Amino acid sequence: MTDPHSPASNKVPANAERVLVLQGGGALGSYQAGAFQALCGYGFEPEWVAGISIGAVNAAIIAGNEGLTRVKRLKEFWEMVSAPVPWTPVVNGDHNRELFNSTSAALVATFGVPGFFTPRIPPAPLWPPGHPEAQSYYDTAPLKRTLERLVDFDRINDLKTRLSVGAVGVTSGNFKYFDNVELRRLGKRIGPEHIMASGALPPGFPSVIIDGEHYWDGGIASNTPLDYVLDAKADRDLLIFQVDLFSARGELPTSLLDAAEREKDIRFSSRTRMNTDKNRQLRNTRRALRDLIGKLPAELRSDPSVEILAKAACENTVTVVHLIYRSKTYEMSSKDYDFSHVAMVEHWESGVRDVHLSMRHRDQLEQPQSGETMVAYDLTKDVSASPSSTRSE
Repeated sequence: MTDPHSPASNKVPANAERVLVLQGGGALGSYQAGAFQALCGYGFEPEWVAGISIGAVNAAIIAGNEGLTRVKRLKEFWEMVSAPVPWTPVVNGDHNRELFNSTSAALVATFGVPGFFTPRIPPAPLWPPGHPEAQSYYDTAPLKRTLERLVDFDRINDLKTRLSVGAVGVTSGNFKYFDNVELRRLGKRIGPEHIMASGALPPGFPSVIIDGEHYWDGGIASNTPLDYVLDAKADRDLLIFQVDLFSARGELPTSLLDAAEREKDIRFSSRTRMNTDKNRQLRNTRRALRDLIGKLPAELRSDPSVEILAKAACENTVTVVHLIYRSKTYEMSSKDYDFSHVAMVEHWESGVRDVHLSMRHRDQLEQPQSGETMVAYDLTKDVSASPSSTRSE
């Protein structure tokens, strides 16, 4: 039995529980699918998948399938929702790609996305206030049918893989996670409605009713479920691959379009590095508390207050690997609803490439962490960086 008063010993992250954390980001979500495909090639088998918005859709497809079927279903989904366009873009210049991307996004806004959402007819403004069709521009009934076809919800509710998806109560404003492990304890099940609630971004998509309450996209409050994973799991070491679709860092905008894109990146990045730094600071505090308790005289260690503090100071070892999609120069603020096949393939291939870049330093994920209980890496931000210089800041 481990002495709760002694400092935590170094552990090997490679033996930790594998967790996949997926941020929201609409059409950029194919980056996550590509990253997952590449991770499978390195033997990464997630025991827990947590997602928000499009990350919840990808998470449900992964948790709701097994083995090679997971990538197959992801490909099926992204091939289906990537909207066809009437011409092939000329790629010899950023201006041509900007024109193509904006046209693709406009087509999506006008006609919707196959298997995902369709525009309301008549449009929402023509419906009387209070009518369900008056609260959103699009109908997401196609997504429900898609999820029912691609996701085995019996597998999810049998707890083969843990699944957590985040949403926000429309009237309460409270953030809520729907977790198959927690719902199982309450005698409830996860279904398509929970995934749809996590991606119900207004005013485009309608709220989703679950147990009498309306829910919207979890990205309104927090676009990354990392905090939930860290708060909910402390009994096992964790190796977390966090796949983000918006970069918190970027260049100074030089135009209105650049400013719109940068604002969206900042808004939906959910301050990834700040959250990581906050958790690292908390863990350093716990480590200092453990060290202090270890220096107390034996007669004080049995004090009830010290026992409470010792229990609060216990923690696991966490390794977070950031995979962050970084926009191309020709992408604009419409990038998260540009569902063109060209963009889908580009994002998917970027996810594959970034995993391969990260795995150049795979030894960092396998060796003990020198005295630290939480480390975070962004191994793709500088392809020429040495392992020691790629610690996430």
